[in-house]
Amino acid sequence: MHESMPFIDGGDLERSITQVLEPRISAAMTGFEPFYVQHGPFERETRRPAPAQPPEYDLAFILRADERIMWPLEAKVLETPGAVAAYAHDVENEFLKCRYAPFSSSGAMLAYLISGEATDALASIATKLGCELHDVVEHSARPNRYSKHTRNVPPGKHYPSAFDCYHLVLEYPGLARSRA
Repeated sequence: MHESMPFIDGGDLERSITQVLEPRISAAMTGFEPFYVQHGPFERETRRPAPAQPPEYDLAFILRADERIMWPLEAKVLETPGAVAAYAHDVENEFLKCRYAPFSSSGAMLAYLISGEATDALASIATKLGCELHDVVEHSARPNRYSKHTRNVPPGKHYPSAFDCYHLVLEYPGLARSRA
């Protein structure tokens, strides 16, 4: 991504970075996958009663055969490797309470790290979540891990209770938030 760095709006880093990721992911796909990628899809299954808005994912891979089934990626900007409170909040209160990814046994968190080392951010995430982060063997050279959890499935729902959360840290050194 650094080869042809697109414009990133410093006043809205999370949305700006996520928005430019979607076409780059799509360009890397063959077109024959059983899913497509979309920025900002809504999770209608867990929408609260009107007039509430449904949860909106930063990115999701959506199954073509049944578009209710999504594999979401939620993004957070980390100013430093230790600034993981909002990141951990989404894992604990969205994924693990089945508000996000209700039909899936896994999902992902993207950390956009502004300064510091990805390995330090992953260590902070593990500490904050109180769990072990496991290597993703297929992609061991990348700053990514996964954690295993048991979700709190709402009564009367048949969502998967075992849940793996993938954690990918993307480094953006030199980027800064605009303070307007």
